[in-house]
Amino acid sequence: MSGTQLPFEHKMSAHCETGTLSSQLAFHGMELSEALIFGIGSGIFFGYFNNKRFAFPTFIVRSKPGQIRKNLTKRLGIKFETEKFKTPQQAQEKLDALLAKGIPPATQVDFFFMDYLPQYLRVHINVHFINVVGKSEGGDYLISDCYYPKIVELAKESLQKGRFAGGSMAPEGFLFYPTFIPKEFDFEKAVRKGIKKACFNMLKIPIPFLGIKGMRKFANHITEWPKLAIDAEDLSHQVSKINILLEDQGTGGAGFRFMYATFLKQAAEILKQPELVDFSKRMMDNGDKWREISLMAARMGRNRDLSVEKLREVGALIHERANVEERFFKELAKVVK
Repeated sequence: MSGTQLPFEHKMSAHCETGTLSSQLAFHGMELSEALIFGIGSGIFFGYFNNKRFAFPTFIVRSKPGQIRKNLTKRLGIKFETEKFKTPQQAQEKLDALLAKGIPPATQVDFFFMDYLPQYLRVHINVHFINVVGKSEGGDYLISDCYYPKIVELAKESLQKGRFAGGSMAPEGFLFYPTFIPKEFDFEKAVRKGIKKACFNMLKIPIPFLGIKGMRKFANHITEWPKLAIDAEDLSHQVSKINILLEDQGTGGAGFRFMYATFLKQAAEILKQPELVDFSKRMMDNGDKWREISLMAARMGRNRDLSVEKLREVGALIHERANVEERFFKELAKVVK
């Protein structure tokens, strides 16, 4: 397989998991937008975590990595081959075998080891997804990363390190690729199920730190952060991370709210329910308000403006988002019932 690139169409996208899935499906003949994948997969979410597993309280704005792919399997009947490996050698052998068969798999990596990215962007995140689309003459790998403008060469040692990084959600060489795509789909049913599940996750999931309840917990507890921080520098870093989690890791901006707005606009056509266009506009406005929170957090961290009063102000804005999203998802659930 040395010195060969598969005919894989490289695309940039807003989010690595949905973008990788979209490109994988396109290679196998199915065009499905990133926003539809996110919506059908019930990707929108929220959770606030302040238990002993975390060195400092943190939050998430999307479903668990991999869950979108699993939901596509349930709702569209698409089947994926998935595999983890005990050793890097086994993982590399399987990757090379797939490329030799003309199959470009997606694999999970630690973002830090993607050498083609600028140094300032390379942070340790174990849930980045890329497509491996061939090998160079020297035996290194050709990568289609939806965050990079073109297909790029990555040293085989770097790919191996990325696939076998340690820590939370360690990749263990994980890879996947579609093995079966039905000829016909019930998109209306899939979209409706995707929305219903998202509404359930945000409103009714019986766990006190997830969904709207998680937002309120975040809003109530943020004033406690100064007591939990090591020092002022640590607190500044933690407050600044609000911006990172909502914008950089909440890919597409505002904790995936903009992407969900795009999905709802497309869902309006599929379900022939024009009222969903209004929901799309409302979610876009909601995303703007989340962005205001993220920008405020960035300024606070940069300026070391970290008083309890200022944190209480952030908490009030998060409470406001919780109230807005609670009304939003309750009304959305009625529309698609």
